[in-house]
Amino acid sequence: MTGPVPLHRADVRDAAAVRAGLERCDAVIHAAAEIGVINHAADLTGTNVTGLKNVLGQAAELGLDPVVHISSIGVFVPPSGPVITTESPLSTPRNDYGRSKLSGERYARRLQEQGMPVTIVYPAGVAGPCPPSPDALMEGLRAGLEQGWPITAGGVGVVDVRDLAVVLARCLEPGRGPRRFMLGGHYLTWAQLADVCDEVTGGRCRRFRVSRAVLRGAAAVLDAVKRVTRIDHPLTRDAVEMMVTMVRTYDTPTLEALGVGLRPVQETIADSLRWLAQEGHLATGKIGRLAGSVAP
Repeated sequence: MTGPVPLHRADVRDAAAVRAGLERCDAVIHAAAEIGVINHAADLTGTNVTGLKNVLGQAAELGLDPVVHISSIGVFVPPSGPVITTESPLSTPRNDYGRSKLSGERYARRLQEQGMPVTIVYPAGVAGPCPPSPDALMEGLRAGLEQGWPITAGGVGVVDVRDLAVVLARCLEPGRGPRRFMLGGHYLTWAQLADVCDEVTGGRCRRFRVSRAVLRGAAAVLDAVKRVTRIDHPLTRDAVEMMVTMVRTYDTPTLEALGVGLRPVQETIADSLRWLAQEGHLATGKIGRLAGSVAP
């Protein structure tokens, strides 16, 4: 394909506008969502439920194949076992974000049960260069280098955005029917993530040990304060629930079925920190030896 890609701008909550765009397509990747983990999103239900139904339901009605939905590892958190797979039970989330994602997930699965060619992909924490704006894991990296890492229970799955892009591109194969792909990436405890940051920067991040209970309490206080004044810290009660309960995922079936390999987590973290510094989200001095490769 050559030349500019045609754009159709619409509010995902507007069914008629979404349909007008879908009518021009052969397949669709649904990536629109409100992320309410590190902030209080404006319209979780409108985007994550109504918007999702507008895209997936109408795409199925129009016969698009495949219909790829980017879900979230969050629909399985808190997890029911030591490893998350595509067959793990869905969670019972305690927060509005989790409930909105779970409602959308159940709708996507109902379409699959009806035989619609819906592919669901479950990424964990996405990182890497050039996001539209820093999201949960990217904000966590910034806070970790600036203010220190809370060493607590749980951990994080790190997925490079470029690896996720390859997975999504390889999902765009018609005629394969309903499928589900886990993509938790590299699972790191919080101490291991701090160690990787030290490895790529050549420095030493601050660390402080904190229990789940204390971290949950601190996050609840921060949530209350953020409702009356601006505090630039990604810690929220919802984020803490993800932090302290996350376990590793079983990605092997996804990587084998799609012929994908994950790049080293050190490359992902290094490129993420360079981008944060390049865009002014993180002081260059915080990224140590990576600063030499940041464009002036």
